Amino acid sequence: MALKDKAARIDLSNIGALSTARGQVSKTAIGMHADALFRDEKVAAENIALKGMLEEFDGAKATKLMDPKIIKPSKWANRHEQSFSNEDFESLKKEIETSGGNIQPIKVRPSKSEAGTYELIFGHRRHRACLELGLDVLALVEDMDDATLFCQMDRENRERSALRPWETGTTYARALDEGLFPSARKLAEAASIDLSQLGKALALARLPADIVAAFPSPLDLQYRWAAQLTQALQKDPELILERAKTIHADNAKLKANQVLTRLLDGGGTVPPPPLQKVSFKGKDGQSGQIKFDSTKKTIVITLEDIDPKRFGEFEKAIKSLLC
Repeated sequence: MALKDKAARIDLSNIGALSTARGQVSKTAIGMHADALFRDEKVAAENIALKGMLEEFDGAKATKLMDPKIIKPSKWANRHEQSFSNEDFESLKKEIETSGGNIQPIKVRPSKSEAGTYELIFGHRRHRACLELGLDVLALVEDMDDATLFCQMDRENRERSALRPWETGTTYARALDEGLFPSARKLAEAASIDLSQLGKALALARLPADIVAAFPSPLDLQYRWAAQLTQALQKDPELILERAKTIHADNAKLKANQVLTRLLDGGGTVPPPPLQKVSFKGKDGQSGQIKFDSTKKTIVITLEDIDPKRFGEFEKAIKSLLC
């Protein structure tokens, strides 16, 4: 039952009222004393009844309608701007508009830097929807420290509309960089996060800006790509970064998985022809041809009029290319 509905059940109209069943109030000293005792007993009984009713409110927290303009995003806000411009957000916004407001309250704390304003703990999408619709937002107000705010915000997002991997990673990285938690392990313990999943999220957040910019949106990055991209960067950072810059500069309409393939396997933004052929002639009349099949990823070398004694030379040359 809502708090305001519980409150409506309490009847305070008869507090202190004297019973008329006793007839006229006695004017004698003994009568006045008796009336006083009766009145005290009645008030005590009413207090006991009220105390029982109010026990229903134990632990309850009041909500209130607030102007969304006085509520500011937290410094730990973890929603990327693109999260407010997709179909899911538009659906939520339509639902709130139809209901005349958010049924599920957001949570805020009093601002520590600006009097009369509040800082969002969770409910960023509901708050943004009410702000854009010009509706008051139903909010629960509770003061708390930064670490508690961070953990509540993270749990709420995981239970409702989970953050995308890159959003999650940047949020965790910011918490560690600003010293909110002394280590990744302490962060995982406080927020009840799987440590290996936290590691993948942080790896995505630590990717160079050029790598992130190569994708259509940072929200497209996936947890399972973290190890692949990190290993590729460790092996040859200049090559991977150059590929990323080329992809971004070409502005090709590539899907996220296509970008990943180009970053890891190369080929630029234009795929090579499926079959390439190179023919050549030797100084003593020999001839040869090299065929490269990009679809099968195979190379076929055909040589004619080659002295068998030179086989070792060709073997050594080919091995040198592969080793």
